[in-house]
Amino acid sequence: MEGLLLEASIYLGAAVLVVPLAVRFGLGSVLGYLAAGILVGPVFGLAGADTADLQHFAEFGVVLMLFLIGLELEPRTLWDMRHRLIGLGGAQVLLTSAAIAACVHALGYAWQVSVTLGLVLSLSSTAIVLQTLTEKSLMRTAGGRASFSVLLPQDIAVIPVLALLPLLALPAIIGPTANQFGITNPVDESAAHGADSAAEPLLTLVDQLPNWAATGLTLAIVAGIVLAGHFLSRPVFRFVHASRLPEMSTFISLLIVLGIAFLMMLVGLSPALGTFVAGVVLANSEFRHQIEADIKPFKGLLLGLFFMTVGIGIDTRALFSQPATILGLTLTLIAIKAAILFLLAVIFKLRSHDRWLFTLGLAQAGEFGFVLISFARQQGILSLHQGQVTLLVISLSMLLTPLLFIAYEQLARRLRARTPVPQPDEIDEKGRVIIAGIGRFGQVVNRLVRMSGLSTVVLDSDMATIETMRRFGVKGFFGDPANPAMLDSAGLAEAAILVVAVDDRDNATRIVQYARSQRPDSHIVARARDRVHVYELFHAGANDIVRETFDSAIRAGRYVLENMGFTEYEAAKLSQTYFKVDRAAMRDLASLWVPGQPVHLNDAYVERAKQLDRDLETALIDELYETRPMQGEDVPAPFSDATADEVEDDILADRGPKAEAS
Repeated sequence: MEGLLLEASIYLGAAVLVVPLAVRFGLGSVLGYLAAGILVGPVFGLAGADTADLQHFAEFGVVLMLFLIGLELEPRTLWDMRHRLIGLGGAQVLLTSAAIAACVHALGYAWQVSVTLGLVLSLSSTAIVLQTLTEKSLMRTAGGRASFSVLLPQDIAVIPVLALLPLLALPAIIGPTANQFGITNPVDESAAHGADSAAEPLLTLVDQLPNWAATGLTLAIVAGIVLAGHFLSRPVFRFVHASRLPEMSTFISLLIVLGIAFLMMLVGLSPALGTFVAGVVLANSEFRHQIEADIKPFKGLLLGLFFMTVGIGIDTRALFSQPATILGLTLTLIAIKAAILFLLAVIFKLRSHDRWLFTLGLAQAGEFGFVLISFARQQGILSLHQGQVTLLVISLSMLLTPLLFIAYEQLARRLRARTPVPQPDEIDEKGRVIIAGIGRFGQVVNRLVRMSGLSTVVLDSDMATIETMRRFGVKGFFGDPANPAMLDSAGLAEAAILVVAVDDRDNATRIVQYARSQRPDSHIVARARDRVHVYELFHAGANDIVRETFDSAIRAGRYVLENMGFTEYEAAKLSQTYFKVDRAAMRDLASLWVPGQPVHLNDAYVERAKQLDRDLETALIDELYETRPMQGEDVPAPFSDATADEVEDDILADRGPKAEAS
């Protein structure tokens, strides 16, 4: 017991120390976990003897990850991806297997060895790629979706590959067991199906079934998963949640994943594939978010542990004995896979950024290679030395994957810099109202003004937004509203009103400053992100400043009052009073605001804010007395419990966008 606690402490301590540093330096969490594993294993030799078993346990994190991905994909979405799953994913596996097999055979190896290595090395790392895509918010890009369209067929391909390998056996080289060449190999069959295993009777029964019966059982289990997920998930979850025990939700979520994984393994299918299907079936369930919240912590912990065991499993002695050979083979593998992936990206018409994400993100070998290499050794297809070298190449390619993503980011940044900037439109009309920015805020302003019979000139720097608006019959002009030439061309000299609705706060302030310097007599309405931005716009010269969430927050507060016993009239009057008093307080505080100084460090600002907060409370109570006369002891709890010295969190905290008053 003490040894187990010590080993767990070492693993957790290494992760806590190394991973945050890797993330802080922009290397990503995956490289951090791999580095932590290298420190624990090859560098300091602190890894326990049971690291192989630990890796098999940690590989369950991949199963959980695919289950969570399935929860994000509705069946219709998956059906829409069918052409890429079959075409793109299938082509990648076949072309890469053929290319690698041809290269290996050209080196003089038997065709059985060549085909085996081609199939094994054609697979990519589902765990590392999906984790990195999610971490860098690239999963929903075209390149991220294309990567997923390849990874899922690869996981499915493991099943026929396992069935094919025994046909390639070379009895002449059957010798040492797979456990002799590295901790990353799975335990052999006897250990997995030990006599003491509770699952042994079921496994024996399935093994003894004739082929037709085994096929029928497989189809029945897959159909049962789909039907149970569709028809039984809701009543089961309602029954569990009726107990009102939070831990029961975690129990049922883990039961679903573990149970399906066991059923898949029972009939020889990939547990990851089974749980992915279950996740897709449950994607439309109202309990989807609860399941995701229950499973996510386990997924993150197990995946991190898996990446650490990959780092631990790197055989540094073999690596240092022939470093040039191992590194050369690894880089050659990455180059071959990248070339085929790039070709497929061109064929399937991925754009430049997505093309390179797809190419570099999938250029490594995958974790299923550990399993397949071990199985190939047991079948006598690969010699001991061939197995050792291949495992090192797989591990090293996975270790280099975070660096490939960093290379993609650098390349994408250069591509963006080289991308020609579209020329601004020539503005051929003038209007009394100029609207700078036609996002979710500016669209509402534009519709209201135009439908009231006034002409507007709309400017925006997002070409896609302008084109979308044109499809709906709303004319707009592409160009940067912060560019003085654009404002002048739009008729700033003649316009009566300028509405500044751009997203970027610095651009908004610059637009207001320029417009005020050119037109001291114009009326400027500006959108503000938060309180501090209000002060910046006020000093820049804006006449009316609208905090983008202020009005909607007041309306939400009014609904709260109405549902807490206030009449609609009382809630409306209190909301109006709050609106007026708070706006007046903003002007008052604007005179005390010091540019560049956090408001919570401005003593005069803080003291005045406290006084204005007390004034606001008094104004609300007075308003309530006017609308509903009452005795002092009848004052509603929201006011009688209020503390006059409380200060709004956003004033004292000064947390950027979170400093918004509403």
